[in-house]
Amino acid sequence: MFANFTFENPQFFWLFLLLPIAIAWYFWKRDKQSAELRISTIKGFKAKKSLLAQLKPVLFVLRLLALALIITAMARPRTVDVSSRTSSTQGIDIVMAIDVSASMLARDLQPNRLDALKEVAQEFVKGRPSDRIGVVVYAGESFTKTPITSDEEIVLSALQDIEYNNLLQNGTAIGSGLATAVNRLKDSEAKSKVIILLTDGVNNSGFIDPKIASELAVEFGIKVYTIGVGSNGNALSPINVLPNGRFQYGMSKVEIDEALLRQIADATRGQYFRATDNEKLEEIYAEIDSLEKTDIEEFRYYNYDEKFRPLVLLAGGLLLFEILMRYTIFRSFV
Repeated sequence: MFANFTFENPQFFWLFLLLPIAIAWYFWKRDKQSAELRISTIKGFKAKKSLLAQLKPVLFVLRLLALALIITAMARPRTVDVSSRTSSTQGIDIVMAIDVSASMLARDLQPNRLDALKEVAQEFVKGRPSDRIGVVVYAGESFTKTPITSDEEIVLSALQDIEYNNLLQNGTAIGSGLATAVNRLKDSEAKSKVIILLTDGVNNSGFIDPKIASELAVEFGIKVYTIGVGSNGNALSPINVLPNGRFQYGMSKVEIDEALLRQIADATRGQYFRATDNEKLEEIYAEIDSLEKTDIEEFRYYNYDEKFRPLVLLAGGLLLFEILMRYTIFRSFV
């Protein structure tokens, strides 16, 4: 109810300190406000206190209430309705190229690399409401999961649906994944175009050389951030497929072509990152988020509804009523 209620001049509330002084002054002068008659005894008079005499302090209460209302009105109470409009002065188009090979099911990240990535990537998307984002997945070959779009729900759904399956040829075609992502951005008119390329292995498949794909990115003005996912040393990874179709896990050496990933990032003016655990992966996406910011211009509109006028009118009414009562009904007691 009072969420948008404000006072423009709250310093006037200090005047409320005058009220206790006025009350003290009233009680001190109360007995001197009426004429006195000194007699030796009142035994011959019938003592009966008048009702008007008992109600006389009401006049002072009315004046105090009027003074309190005037002070509150001077503080200028009002409600404010704030509306805002934002406009993006710099759009960023982002494509996330995600490795979905079987090795992404390794459990050095919890619960595995792929699920950890999906969770972090979804939070990244939620923090970019003004950008267009697309998703490319690759293993031994690549395809576009969703083209660049400003519809956040579509991107989040695409990320949630990513899983390892046999639709893609097994392997790690970094060049193909990067080239597909470049193809999604090459016709973009955004002022900034970015690819986030994530893999946990070495380029061992596909028909496109990663260096050629990075040259294409440079030609179209696309910046590439590369991320190598995997702990140092060995990790519990899929090593075989059991007859029931499930993976058999065993310790396997983590091999990431960091030299290639650094070369791609350096050539496109991006950066290379290494995610060895869940926390590091979150930090990497947070850093990329801070490096690639969309400039947002916000316009705020304030609609003020002044509330002091009813208080002034009420205070004036109380004063007029007090004066009227003082010079009519209570006239003989003034």
